[in-house]
Amino acid sequence: MTNKIHHNTQHSQSDWQHRALIAVESTIAAKRQITYQALAEAAKIPPPHRINKLTTWLEILIAEDAQAGRPVRAACVVSKVRGMPAPGFFTCCHTHGLLAEKSDTESFYLRTLTALMATD
Repeated sequence: MTNKIHHNTQHSQSDWQHRALIAVESTIAAKRQITYQALAEAAKIPPPHRINKLTTWLEILIAEDAQAGRPVRAACVVSKVRGMPAPGFFTCCHTHGLLAEKSDTESFYLRTLTALMATD
């Protein structure tokens, strides 16, 4: 019975990640941005710690994009209050060599978002 419960948990996690990826890609295609909260709702991320789960997944997305040399898809996900990604976005980009100076976050973000929205 434990294996069945564990399997179902993994299955639902991959389901929300799939829904999150579809929402991110749709947001980019529409040349828009989406808040962390709206993305968590669209992906139907199960509680508890929905935003924490989402940001952990977004950090994986950043790593994949950095490794592949693609525009950073997570740049379309923003804080409702700041209108920019949360500080963890910039820390993760710095970790993956995308952001040289952590003090240059606003111009880095604008360049990253422009590059992302220029993709087809």
